[in-house]
Order: sequence, then C-alpha cells, then structure tokens
Amino acid sequence: MTVPPAVVVHGIDDAMTALAPGRAVLLISAPGAALYAGCGWWRAVVAAARAAHPATPCVDALDCADAPGRALEALAAGCSTVILSPTAKAFGRVAAIAARQGAEVWPARPAALDLAERGSARRLPQWLGTPLPG
Repeated sequence: MTVPPAVVVHGIDDAMTALAPGRAVLLISAPGAALYAGCGWWRAVVAAARAAHPATPCVDALDCADAPGRALEALAAGCSTVILSPTAKAFGRVAAIAARQGAEVWPARPAALDLAERGSARRLPQWLGTPLPG
C-alpha cells in the first residue's frame, strides 16, 4: 500500500484542516493517543472529517504506543491501521490478528507534519504536494 503524506491531528479541527486541500492524506494521531483519548474518540474524529470531505482520499493510523491491549481494542473498533511499538510483548500476536482482519500494525510512525506546530497549517498544501498559489 502506498501511503500518502502523513499529518498529525489532535482533534476534529486539525482533521478538517488536513482534509480541506482535497489531496490524499494519512491522518495520524498524536503519539500514544490511544492511551489517553481512546479508539472511540479517534474513530469519531476521522468519521466526522471524512463526512465533511467525502471526495478527499484519506487513510488513518492510531498510535497505540506500547499497549497491545489498546491496539487490539482499536482493531476491534474498526481501525484499519494501528501503530504499536515493536518492543511491545505481544507485537507479533497483534500483527497476526490484524492481518487476519485485513488491517495493519506499523512498528514506527512515518514522517509527518504535526498540525500542533506553529505555522504548520500554512505549510500543509506544500506538504501534501499542492502547488501554492501565485
């Protein structure tokens, strides 16, 4: 699977901003977001952003840090991609379960533009490969 440029989103406003340019994007949660925000929150953020921008190609990944239980919970909730530390004790078992479901477990986060960083929204079109106006 070819992964589009990744954008770290911290909530619905960020997800909407990431999808607004209309370019393919990988929405990625903040590091360890599954531990403090949960997969239900993540699924709701992604669903709302996709509903508002249905024509924008989008995939998403929830970061589960080193918590295999949270990764399994996310997979059971319908997340198609989770990030789990390769040092997590059950990494191999979680990856096998994900594969049976047609989902993926990534051992590392891809390079990403973090929308919490100052000026990142201004850099978003270029990051996504959209020519800047003018």
